[in-house]
Amino acid sequence: MSHHHDTTEIDWDVMAPLLERGAELHRPAHEAAAAWIAEQLPVAGVRRILDIGSGPGVVSCLLAEVFPYAEVVAVDASPALLDRARHRAGRTGPGDRIQTHCTELPQGLGELGEADLVWAGSSLHHIGDQRAAVEGLAGLLRPGGLLALVEGGLTSRHLPRDTGIGRPDLEARLDAAGAEWFNEMRAKLPGARREVEDWRALLTASGLAPSGTRSFLLDIPAPLPHAAREQLVAHFTRQREVYAGRLTEEDTAAIDLLLTPEDPRGLLLRDDTYLLTARTVYTARRG
Repeated sequence: MSHHHDTTEIDWDVMAPLLERGAELHRPAHEAAAAWIAEQLPVAGVRRILDIGSGPGVVSCLLAEVFPYAEVVAVDASPALLDRARHRAGRTGPGDRIQTHCTELPQGLGELGEADLVWAGSSLHHIGDQRAAVEGLAGLLRPGGLLALVEGGLTSRHLPRDTGIGRPDLEARLDAAGAEWFNEMRAKLPGARREVEDWRALLTASGLAPSGTRSFLLDIPAPLPHAAREQLVAHFTRQREVYAGRLTEEDTAAIDLLLTPEDPRGLLLRDDTYLLTARTVYTARRG
């Protein structure tokens, strides 16, 4: 999918390791989702999988583990992320069962070929016309194939309501800034079209039969392990950058203190940070 939705040009060589570590932290939720999908398909009959918006390939490799007879094609618009996916496949075992395909969506849908399973993980909201995108993905399914959309869920939480720095409820205000940014991002996408995000209805309209909806919780309680703390620093650094101009000086100063490595109130040293979130998966089958 297009990566031109951001307020700045993204350096994917820098972002790739951060995205990979983030996906690794979310692996328990991805594993649970993949196991649920495997209950809906004959595992031995799944021979080709498309991972739409694969990023660095963490989920691609997981799907290859769950469906051991399948070729998995990691699809993304970033060569740097796909390079990361290839290296990961070589390190973790799936090897030549993981293929990569670099393309912009929705323009490149016709290049992808048929599949028994199409996984679109938090990728459709980066496409201007989401209805057309769902229809395009549905058209890639072989008879009996499954489309799994990961969209929505619950906003991540990491901090206590009152951190002792600035005003309480910092994350609530970051959510508000993020919602404003997200709406502006969507409005600027090529072919942008407002759509009621009733994913079951969109799946039905595309000619598929909805087969289930489930949300998968990720709960890493405090105190966070060091790797999760590092990812938290990357997350808040990114929010400070992207939401610049949408936050008050007081909130910006609070984030700066949270990002200070040597401050005991900072993210790397405090023991009350956590990771709690949920992602919702919608599945539908082609008859």
